Amino acid sequence: MIQLRDKNTNQVLGTIGDADLRFLIDELEEESPTDQDYYFDSATIDMLEEDGAPANLVSLLRQVLGSQDGMEIRWERQ
Repeated sequence: MIQLRDKNTNQVLGTIGDADLRFLIDELEEESPTDQDYYFDSATIDMLEEDGAPANLVSLLRQVLGSQDGMEIRWERQ
């Protein structure tokens, strides 16, 4: 499993599977080959949903974002 964490607080936000992580890696831009964080806002989540993101991933990201304008999330393999 892969844990999603708030990049600023290191708080665990939820877990996703390998297929969900592969989707994020394929859809989002990494700054380097070792990059493991992404900036999310509601527009990013909408784009992922339009591109066919798994419903559970979209739901988790919307829940994590809540009413914030945006946030940085990093992933960590467990």
